[in-house]
Amino acid sequence: MLISCIAIDDEPLALSKLEGFIGKIPELKLIRKFDNAIEAIGWLKENRTELIFLDIQMEMLTGIQFLEAISTEARVIMTTAFDQYALKGFELNVTDYLVKPYSFHRFVQAVNKVFDFYSGKYKGQKESSDSNSFIFVKTEYRLERIDFDDILYIEGMKDYLRIICTDKKIMTLQSFARLEESLPSKKFCRVHKSFIVAIDKIKSVERGVIIIADQRIPVSNTYKENFFNLIKRVAR
Repeated sequence: MLISCIAIDDEPLALSKLEGFIGKIPELKLIRKFDNAIEAIGWLKENRTELIFLDIQMEMLTGIQFLEAISTEARVIMTTAFDQYALKGFELNVTDYLVKPYSFHRFVQAVNKVFDFYSGKYKGQKESSDSNSFIFVKTEYRLERIDFDDILYIEGMKDYLRIICTDKKIMTLQSFARLEESLPSKKFCRVHKSFIVAIDKIKSVERGVIIIADQRIPVSNTYKENFFNLIKRVAR
C-alpha cells in the first residue's frame, strides 16, 4: 500500500521537518507541498490525495477554515504548536493531532492510524487482491511492511510480538487481538495464547505440537478444536 499525501504549513522549517519525516516512510508518497492553505484548496479542486498534513495557525486561512471550506475523503493529520484546537479538530473528523515539536515516534503513531484506516477500508476485498496481501506493523522507528506469504508464525513475548518470517524477524508493540484481526482467517490460526501460525507453513502436527521451520509450537486446549477443524477444511 502506497499512500499519497500533501503537506500544508506556512513555516519553512516546519514544512522541511515534515518532508523529512515523510521521506523516512517508504509507503508514504509526498506529492505536493504548500506554504498556504488557499493554494492547496485550488490544487484539491483538480487533484486528489489520501492524506493531508495540515498546520492550523496560518495567515490568510487557518487549518480549521481550510477543512470547513473543502470536501475531501482524505485523512487529515493536524500539526500545531498549540493544543487548544484539538477538540475542534476531532469534531472535523481528523485522524490525529500532532503538537509541535513532535517526535518521529509520535509522527509514526499518527501515520499508522491512517494505514489502519485504509487497511480496514479494503478488508472486505478478496484476499488475493494487492490491498490485502500484506500488513504494516510498527517497529521502533518505522512502519514495516510484511507480506502474508512470508510469515511463518507469530509469538507473543509479554509486551511485544515477534513475527517470524522466511527472511527476517520483527519485534512490534501491538496487541495479539488487533494483529489477529488483520490476518486472513483462511491462512492463519491462533493455536495458543502466545502463538499464531501460518497454515501453509506447517510441516507436521503430532501429539498437539506443530512443527514449522524446525520450531515446535504447542496447541493449547483452548484453541485445539478450532485449529483441527481448520486443518480438516484445508485438507479436503
